[in-house]
Amino acid sequence: MSKVIIQVKDLYKSYGDFEAVKGISFDVYEGEIFGLLGPNGAGKSTTLEIIETLRKKTGGQVLVDGLNLDISPNEIKKIVGVQLQASGFYPGLNLVELINLFAGLYNEDLDPMALLEKVNLKDKAKAKFKELSGGQKQRFSIATTLINKPKIIFLDEPTTGLDPQARRNLWDLILDIRKQGTTVIITTHYMDEAEILCDRVAIIDNGKIIAIDSPSKLIDDLVETGFERPVQVKKANLEDVFINLTGYSIRED
Repeated sequence: MSKVIIQVKDLYKSYGDFEAVKGISFDVYEGEIFGLLGPNGAGKSTTLEIIETLRKKTGGQVLVDGLNLDISPNEIKKIVGVQLQASGFYPGLNLVELINLFAGLYNEDLDPMALLEKVNLKDKAKAKFKELSGGQKQRFSIATTLINKPKIIFLDEPTTGLDPQARRNLWDLILDIRKQGTTVIITTHYMDEAEILCDRVAIIDNGKIIAIDSPSKLIDDLVETGFERPVQVKKANLEDVFINLTGYSIRED
């Protein structure tokens, strides 16, 4: 069995009388893509922010690569990469300048062009972040999570609002990052995305984990209860049709 790289035990987070996270426990294994799924307000983003050291917990224990969150938050920050939102980028800097800026903050020596090539943005090296399309912004945001060569990266709804080509391109990027040995923690509202990308998922509702397993096992367990879809499942979906007709390549605005 793979090494446990994140261990969460009896995690609680309260805001006054409101309990956002109600004693959840789970492990994440090294090198897997692990999904946290749930409706808005379920507690998944709060849970991620606590593990990322961005939010204080109310109770429980969190270990990241053997480091205790209460004792070594600064050491944890050195081994994780967190996807930044658009507001995290200086609008007047181009992509190379932004990478050099973040590399300096991490005290890392890296080749910006090599990193941009990895996320298919080499031709946008001199462009400013605000000039990028939606898919390009998401790919660059993911690139910034890799600057400090992290063991774990956190992606919060990385494909929201993207067209089908950009979404599938981002899936390939995430899978490639995992192939390099990086553990990926992802949240998404797209269940097809979780089914394709994630080795295991935890489903959270009302601050509690209500199921955790591989997508395939969770689906099999549901089918065993006698559940049937109201319409026949086809071998392809409308997104497959769209991609087949318009092509897999990315169309940048």
